Amino acid sequence: MAEASTLQDRYRACLILSGAGDALGYNKGDWEFEQNAEKIHKEVAKMGGLAKLDVKQFPLSDDTIMHLATAEALAEMDKDAPLEQLYGALVKKYISCMGDMHGRAPGLTCMSSTHLLQMNPEGDWKIPFNQRAGGCGGAMRAMCVGLRFPSPEQEHHLVAVSVESGRMTHHHPTGYLGALAAALFTAFAIRGQPPVEAWGHRLMQVLTKAKEYVREAGHCVNKNMEHWNYFEKSWEKYLETRGILDGTGKPQFPEPYGVAEREQFYSSVSFKGTGGASGHDAPMIAYDGLLRAGDSWTELANHTFFHGGDSDSTAAIAAAWWGALYGFHNVPPKNYQGLEYYSRLSDVADKLYQLRE
Repeated sequence: MAEASTLQDRYRACLILSGAGDALGYNKGDWEFEQNAEKIHKEVAKMGGLAKLDVKQFPLSDDTIMHLATAEALAEMDKDAPLEQLYGALVKKYISCMGDMHGRAPGLTCMSSTHLLQMNPEGDWKIPFNQRAGGCGGAMRAMCVGLRFPSPEQEHHLVAVSVESGRMTHHHPTGYLGALAAALFTAFAIRGQPPVEAWGHRLMQVLTKAKEYVREAGHCVNKNMEHWNYFEKSWEKYLETRGILDGTGKPQFPEPYGVAEREQFYSSVSFKGTGGASGHDAPMIAYDGLLRAGDSWTELANHTFFHGGDSDSTAAIAAAWWGALYGFHNVPPKNYQGLEYYSRLSDVADKLYQLRE
């Protein structure tokens, strides 16, 4: 990672670049779920390329609004506050942020689930199991959990908070385990844990802890266990494909691995052909792009911002991890300075930095 990037810089970059990735991948809704990736890349080129994209012209989507809600709830809680108190704060933030969704394309599951939360008694964060809640709405907003609980000694808190925050709207393992992956890889990135290609192997180990947690939490256990394997098996297959299931060696990519080849691959790992729309494949595509890009912001964007499918969610996740690793290293200022809610993102990053231990 760039030597000039202090840990505090990387905290800020994690949240700010996540927002930038979201905004660029969303492009006012024109690129999110656009299935023709070649069209997106041609439009980026017509605009002068990534370095010329002025983020002032790209509003945030629902992803960053909900990520801010998570981050601000985490930042406002006292270090020693019980997790139940944090969960109550998260509920309030998620309900409140729904008032800032005009033009941001909030997901139907997030909207319907926050309505359920609103009807709960105050402090109750639990909603029923939902067989249709395997989308990426829990994952796209959980990266900051890894900023709050970055150390190995805090892993039990990271597991609990990512799972519970995720299933406040996405009460299905495919949904909330995406939140776990997003948070866990952020923690790995912020503590500079190498090598990146070993992160997937470590996720498979932490999934065992998450399974134990869900069983011990006692909420809809049978339904959760019944639907548990899809996320785990999907990631196992992906890591095998890249040759890094055991956490050793370098990831194996086909050559060429251009736009068409990536689109075919992203579709193949998705739930129903829309790359990045589910809790398992949004962090998976983000991770794939991170492995391929190294410290190149441009390559990260090409792989995770500008693709057919749920491009703003994969962008938000991948850019958060990249920022946590590399700070603002070689990122064109136009891509993030002037971002909507820049100050809020920077301020909450500083607060999470202070709370990290």
